[in-house]
Amino acid sequence: MAGACPAMNVFRLAAPKTRMPGRMPGVTEHGLNSMPQTIEQAKAQMRAVLKARRDALPAGERQAAAESIAARTFPLPVARGTVVSGFMPLKSEINPLPLMQRLAAAGASLALPVIAARGKPLTMRAWRWGDLLNAGVWGIREPKPEASEVEPDILLVPLLGFDRSGHRIGFGAGYYDLTIARLRSRKAVAAVGIAFAAQEVGAVPATAFDAPLDLVLTEQAVIDLRDA
Repeated sequence: MAGACPAMNVFRLAAPKTRMPGRMPGVTEHGLNSMPQTIEQAKAQMRAVLKARRDALPAGERQAAAESIAARTFPLPVARGTVVSGFMPLKSEINPLPLMQRLAAAGASLALPVIAARGKPLTMRAWRWGDLLNAGVWGIREPKPEASEVEPDILLVPLLGFDRSGHRIGFGAGYYDLTIARLRSRKAVAAVGIAFAAQEVGAVPATAFDAPLDLVLTEQAVIDLRDA
């Protein structure tokens, strides 16, 4: 809870391709307040900066990044029937569909998230290429209620930003943190962030509630965070 968080300095937002490990708090050239604040306040400021950074990427560059990620060898084994949950991109989010299509061709069974309720984990429902979708919360396309509920082996996770410790920052509802935590309590599951390289930051403000990522895929690299 934000009220229980100690005061802190904003974590540094590194400029793309110029990470400076170990450098701490926020600096004004990135639009961040350097005054002490709670983790939730720091996250809110970071979200605003990262959303603007992502929105500024040209559409052609965003599409090329998605295709580059899909063209690269996937870093985890995908046997026939492996359940991979993806997502339908919203606004300037990176498009995971080229990667999902390639994984399906390799034998993966696909799934998409459905928002059940605020404060609840996502429900993952089976989805096959070409299935009709409903418009869900925020207009996000999601499988119809009759689609089977599944438990993914691999989750492709959207994000606003990530760091090399495995922390991610999203829009703040906590759906993926809840979902990853629930799945990890039941089975071995890999949480794979998919992002533009420009979304990497020096350090994401994190709490015990935040579920870490296992890998992040960008157009420039496969970043293995399992030993971070």
